[in-house]
Amino acid sequence: MQLESSPRILIIDSHGQPVRWAVLPRAARYYASGKVVTDLGDNLFSMAGGLQEHSGLRSEFVTSSIVMIRGRHRIPYGHAHVGLTKHRLFVRDRHVCAYCGGTFADADLTVEHIVPVSRGGLLTWTNVATACRSCNTRKGNRTPEEARMPLLYVPYAVCRNEGFILSNRRILSDQMAFLQTTLPKYSRWAQA
Repeated sequence: MQLESSPRILIIDSHGQPVRWAVLPRAARYYASGKVVTDLGDNLFSMAGGLQEHSGLRSEFVTSSIVMIRGRHRIPYGHAHVGLTKHRLFVRDRHVCAYCGGTFADADLTVEHIVPVSRGGLLTWTNVATACRSCNTRKGNRTPEEARMPLLYVPYAVCRNEGFILSNRRILSDQMAFLQTTLPKYSRWAQA
């Protein structure tokens, strides 16, 4: 186990379902309130506290990268949906253009509506894909069939657990391995 700094801790419930990403102070509150069942992660993180009155030594809080808390945290109605953002879309599609297959930086990518908005297309996970600026311009206000630009991959709606992967830019390997075990087979992150 290695000691790290400035992490986001993956909080899971006692049924193994991700609850949230937490910063160290929030993770410390779970420990202080007696809600932690066990630590599961391979990485350890520490946070210095105040001085102890009797010994004069500084207290230290240590946690692992994955923390299991008591109970089952039911997902409130409407919260199972993962919000669509440009960043999450580009990560879902791994920064690969759906038309030419090139890999690009964020600044060179666009949100491509497969069925254009002007033709009734909606901003939904299944109607958008990542496209480079050149391909998006070339496709224009047409469907992929009309533009003779077939999609290289099928867009899909991400599940809640995949949303945890898409929402954290600095996922540790043990956290990624844990989250990947819960993903559906169609997820691009299930095989990563």
